[in-house]
Amino acid sequence: MRVATFNLHAGVDGWGRATLVLERVKELNADILICPEMWRGDDGDDFYDQLATGLNMKGVFVPLARAERVVTQSGGTSWQPRLAHFTGEYGLFFTEHRTLSKAQRQRRSGRTIEEGDWGIGVLTRLPLEEVRVESLGRLPRERVRRALVVAKVRDGDRAFYLLAIHGAHLSHGSYRQYRRVSDIVRSLDPSLPVLLGGDFNSWRPVLRLLLPGWQSLVRARTWPARHPHSQIDHLFGRGPWRRLDGGAIDAGSDHRALWADVVLD
Repeated sequence: MRVATFNLHAGVDGWGRATLVLERVKELNADILICPEMWRGDDGDDFYDQLATGLNMKGVFVPLARAERVVTQSGGTSWQPRLAHFTGEYGLFFTEHRTLSKAQRQRRSGRTIEEGDWGIGVLTRLPLEEVRVESLGRLPRERVRRALVVAKVRDGDRAFYLLAIHGAHLSHGSYRQYRRVSDIVRSLDPSLPVLLGGDFNSWRPVLRLLLPGWQSLVRARTWPARHPHSQIDHLFGRGPWRRLDGGAIDAGSDHRALWADVVLD
């Protein structure tokens, strides 16, 4: 089966210009798809519905924050403003938990704003036996909630767990959330294999300490997409998973799409 994780950044770049992430997701031809930063607009622009219908998949969309998405045709030659990590980008604004700064309000003025839900989507072509969402709470420094999607999936006569996450940054205290993830994993049926994937906002050596006992199914740099120097998106396995192939491709977001072809022996 092909498993992929791809941070969609709500379908816009850091300036607010539309990207081709939905088209590129379809080209991945994945059997299991994990999509952090999926968008469900109040105006009907529903990424989950478009992918589920277009790819004949089923799953779940978990809203994690109310947000505003800028839609514009203007911007620089880069994917986002040079100082976006320090001053904030122009494409997405989260107003649910904190008031926007004066500079952010100025950047919104004169632009088309779409309101909607920002969250994580999980889709699969394989039969789903159950899906539940485990809250990971909201860290004090964050504007969004976090959650772990726990699905039980069947591949022929075998079942396994599929876990999907969009983790917080280490600087925001994500280690607390990963402790919760470990507790949830310990509560699962230990006889079943487990897949865990998503945007972890963390490097593999750190995750070895925070989430011990997992096999990395693919190693490839995923961030930033145009000139990646780090892997912060991951696909991990527990149990008799065997990797056949895998890699990362630039698919229009600020993260590269990560994929792996795996066999459950």
